[in-house]
Amino acid sequence: MSEALLRRWYSKRPPPLLLQPLAALYGAITRRRRQRLSAVAAPLAVPVIVVGNISVGGTGKTPLVIWLVEHLREWGWRPGVISRGYGARAPVYPYRVRADGDARACGDEPLLIVQRTGCPLMIAPQRRDAAQALIDSGEVDVLVADDGLQHYRLARDLELCVVDGARGLGNGALLPAGPLREPAQRLHEVDWVVVNGGLEADLQGWRDPALPVVQMQLTLSKAINLQGGDVRALTAFAGQRVHAVAGIGHPPRFFEALRGQGIDVIPHGFPDHHAYSADDLAFGDTLPVLMTEKDAVKCRGFAQAQWWQVPAVAELSAADTARMKQSLQRLRKA
Repeated sequence: MSEALLRRWYSKRPPPLLLQPLAALYGAITRRRRQRLSAVAAPLAVPVIVVGNISVGGTGKTPLVIWLVEHLREWGWRPGVISRGYGARAPVYPYRVRADGDARACGDEPLLIVQRTGCPLMIAPQRRDAAQALIDSGEVDVLVADDGLQHYRLARDLELCVVDGARGLGNGALLPAGPLREPAQRLHEVDWVVVNGGLEADLQGWRDPALPVVQMQLTLSKAINLQGGDVRALTAFAGQRVHAVAGIGHPPRFFEALRGQGIDVIPHGFPDHHAYSADDLAFGDTLPVLMTEKDAVKCRGFAQAQWWQVPAVAELSAADTARMKQSLQRLRKA
């Protein structure tokens, strides 16, 4: 998706008039698709928690998946994760992702999740196939589906929709007139709307007391060297000029977070899921390079000594964590 198009969708300008008939057609097709696939989605033997969004452009789903895995373990579950594995070229499906795997085979986000959590994770174009493979392994008693909100072949017990609090739902229009995969009304159908950051936008009129909202903050507090694994507080780079690399859904969020820590950023935005080569990061100097974890899993093989990854950690308040725990506890099956 081009940055210019994303800027238009998330601006205050109304949806392009010429694209509105296409958006109406897209909406009709997606409604029929949802009805058809939901009708044949059979329940699985373990609860399924779906994490997704209704807009394009990156919202922070992967940090929430990691948060869920860590807290499910703390609350006595044995979680596993299933994913499509965007851009993956696995030798076989379903494919088990290993911490020492190759992002080209499994996808960058699945590899990142496994490296951060060590949880069982399976990818497959049909997420139900990945789910059944993990269930058959006997390792899991709950599944988290990464980016599976619109994958209606997969039955689900709990739906979490992540919304970018700064950008909201953009102009509120469906693709291609706007950034929405599903209408804003979909927020009233999910179990939780997880707002990433402060809710500065009005969600196109859907910000109301009836929405089951929890707030999530992404914190950046440390940097880890790609070569040696040394760890520094991110504040150690305050006042320094650095190259910042982000191949995520919304790169400016990473750049602004670094600037918020007093770092002098030279921004380098790449397309989401970009396949890096050493030439992409040949900046012609020895300044530090700070990149997201999602980028780092694809750059470690040719990393230089001054390259650092910056983990993004999801945080929920104690009250919202308790509300989430209560919802998850209801999923326990006899």
